[in-house]
Amino acid sequence: MGNLYGLIGKTLGHSISPKIHSLILESLNLDGFYNLFEVNNEDLKKAVIGLKALGAKGINVTIPHKVNIMQYLDDVSLEASKIGAINTIDFKENKLVGYNTDYYGFGESLKKEKIEVHNKEAVILGTGGASKAVFHYLLDNGINDIIFVSRIPENTKDKLKDFKVISYEDMNKLNCKDIIINCTPCGMYPKVESCSVDKSILSKFSSAVDLIYNPMETMFLREAREIGVKTVNGLYMLVAQAIASQEIWQRMEIGQEIKKHIYEVIKKYNC
Repeated sequence: MGNLYGLIGKTLGHSISPKIHSLILESLNLDGFYNLFEVNNEDLKKAVIGLKALGAKGINVTIPHKVNIMQYLDDVSLEASKIGAINTIDFKENKLVGYNTDYYGFGESLKKEKIEVHNKEAVILGTGGASKAVFHYLLDNGINDIIFVSRIPENTKDKLKDFKVISYEDMNKLNCKDIIINCTPCGMYPKVESCSVDKSILSKFSSAVDLIYNPMETMFLREAREIGVKTVNGLYMLVAQAIASQEIWQRMEIGQEIKKHIYEVIKKYNC
């Protein structure tokens, strides 16, 4: 039957992770299957215990569980501990170890599109689990300044006391910056006609990055493209973080050619 892998999240109807991981396993000539597990917050602990009992080899974690699930793990990697969120669990020698491959995937996505962060200024929309990996990648790669945007800034200022947190209304007062990054679900399928900022805000940036991959072009990215801002969607990040997860689970390095091949297949599949 092969090894069990999967994705834990709350709403997963849009996910193409099974397709990506099936391609990875096929490319490596490995047996296994990748399932989706929709889990409510109150059932998270039971889900983790159940997957362990089923003998799962590896699990990915997505919205809204990336932070809360950490309390049920035996250990976390250094990068996951620093970030404060995980997206990958390795079922290793009867212990659950958490990792954050979103960090790696986000960086690979920026490198692919030749978006430089060193000495730049960035604005991050959202302060949840998805934003944490983005935040630490930017810090580790020499970003000059980061501003967070939150629907309720007063609830996050204590957690981000060394960085400015503003409301969406306050974005009108921003001076021109370099990169704006959407780390919220706003615009994700099926609510594809929603966008958290308008063109007057987007015009202050040279690059717009959206972690969403379904649709391939969110309204956020479409509005940015229409005014000449460089755009990057979340598909390459998704593929890169999936491959990084499989590298952890399989105890091996996966070559760039496989990564490129899988991305091209998924891009056609997701269009």
